[in-house]
Amino acid sequence: MADATFEDGRERPLNLVAYAAEDLEVISSLAQDAVFPVTEMSWRASARRFAILLNRFRWEDRDAAERRGRAYERVQSVLVIENVLRVASQGIDRRDRDMILSVLSVTFEPGEDGAGELLLTLAGDGGIRLSVEALEVTLKDVTRPYHAPSKQVPQHGV
Repeated sequence: MADATFEDGRERPLNLVAYAAEDLEVISSLAQDAVFPVTEMSWRASARRFAILLNRFRWEDRDAAERRGRAYERVQSVLVIENVLRVASQGIDRRDRDMILSVLSVTFEPGEDGAGELLLTLAGDGGIRLSVEALEVTLKDVTRPYHAPSKQVPQHGV
């Protein structure tokens, strides 16, 4: 069985940037249900950059997969937040190298002069809060899509 390709979907890899809260809503919807090991988070304080290597569910491909009767896909993507002044987390044990986290949403709480707080809400009551000088978030696909191991669309209980 071969992995899916971008050509199968006639789509290109995502490469999106958000400079405003409205733009961030698009990135948040595409990053929803992305999973990543706790070891794939990196904050470089001197560069003021926080990054996560995600295994992202390809929401933009869901309908095409269902129409064609083929597997759902995931793709590795990098979520990069620039201009980071501080990082805080809750519900994450960085010492547990086997911990897998799942993104529920990415939101922005504006402050003064373009600064604010970016919040990554994680499943299981976890979260990461990043104080930023200005909003600049990039979501970029960095591998070819692959068949989602679960073979299912992520579900959320109400």
